[in-house]
Amino acid sequence: MALDEPTDQDEVFDDRGLNYIVEKELLERIKPIKIDYTHSAYGAGFSISSSMEMGNACGSCTSC
Repeated sequence: MALDEPTDQDEVFDDRGLNYIVEKELLERIKPIKIDYTHSAYGAGFSISSSMEMGNACGSCTSC
């Protein structure tokens, strides 16, 4: 995953030392959004949830 530099079309958030860059237009569509780091017997990673409808298409997963 490549890191990005913010532009005028981005909103930048700092939460406990982690910086998030989100495109302002996308942010309006996905509000509210929740990002958690989860750890279980199956592994660990980020879980992202929002009110945005993702559909059933390939690539619609919101965990990475």
